[in-house]
Amino acid sequence: MSEKHGNSRICGPSILTFLAGAFLLLMPVVVQAQAVIKVNDNVNIRFGGLLQSWGDSLQDATSRGYGNNLFIRRMRFLVAGQVTPNLTFFFESDNPNLGKSPKALGTGFMTQDAYVEWKPTGSNAFALDAGLMLVPLCRNCLNSAGTLLALDYGSNSFIESGATQSSVGRDTGFQAKGYLDGGRLEYRAALLQGMRLAGARNPLRTTARLQYNFFDTEVGGFFYPGFYMGNKKIVAIGAGTDHQSDYQAYSGDLFLSLPNAAKTNALNADVQLLSFDGNKTFPAMAQQHDVMLQAGYYVGKLKIQPFLRLEQQNFVRSADNIKDNKRVQAGVAWLPNGHNFNVKGAYTRVDPRVGNKTNELTVQLQFFYF
Repeated sequence: MSEKHGNSRICGPSILTFLAGAFLLLMPVVVQAQAVIKVNDNVNIRFGGLLQSWGDSLQDATSRGYGNNLFIRRMRFLVAGQVTPNLTFFFESDNPNLGKSPKALGTGFMTQDAYVEWKPTGSNAFALDAGLMLVPLCRNCLNSAGTLLALDYGSNSFIESGATQSSVGRDTGFQAKGYLDGGRLEYRAALLQGMRLAGARNPLRTTARLQYNFFDTEVGGFFYPGFYMGNKKIVAIGAGTDHQSDYQAYSGDLFLSLPNAAKTNALNADVQLLSFDGNKTFPAMAQQHDVMLQAGYYVGKLKIQPFLRLEQQNFVRSADNIKDNKRVQAGVAWLPNGHNFNVKGAYTRVDPRVGNKTNELTVQLQFFYF
């Protein structure tokens, strides 16, 4: 969320007026329906969609003015289905940042995810995924965009995408995935395309992740929910690694969702540690250690969840220390229809080691059904 949106100068009250107008202009119509085509008991196709409309006011670090944008952060069309009892598929397209400055309305849709999953024995113990998919490095890297705890993904969750020639954390290849120990132990191991240089012999990219759930399990889905609304008790620890030639990355994460006795409220929290080193393979990717802590408390009676996110990006070499930065995001989500329809508002403060601090105010309205 560090993109520059412009340098027009406005005062504080004007920002609030702008965001209030954004709230009204971006209000979508809530539709709770899903189209399913059922051919027979073994073959079906279902459809869904995700729309996230943003009203955003971001301060420019140099001019100190604010740039305002009304745009569609994500507009996705989803298709999933079952071809045989052991073979399923998922396809997702996206037209991201539609209308964002510099304004472009004709960019069109891109393929976001496209993969098939085969369970040779029909068991969750082993499945093979093939296609374009999220790389299994960290939990936040594998969150569903429609169920994020805070306003968006972590600022550094997909930092390797440019160097590895990935598409927003996604790469093409194959992945083995499964659940053991009654569904508590999850493993993912992927062999991916990674960076390709013309005329060169490029080693493939390998990524792996393990997660253990101590209480309720999260079996079967490709994407993790960003938070729960009192319906599950989750204590999950995970670790991941990403490697290609001399490039290496490591992750560690802890996810909590602790409901109250009535299962109407829940504390949701996520701690993520990431370490990247581009080394000789990706010299532009400076060695760094990144930390994210986010937490929210869901109040079922009011259908709201206040949330707070703290992030820190620390570069290892002294020559890169000037790029160190801290981020704080505080906000609240109103969830009248859960993940299907909700409203989020957030304030973000970026504090770089060198340069001016900047502020950002964002309102998001979401429609999601799948």
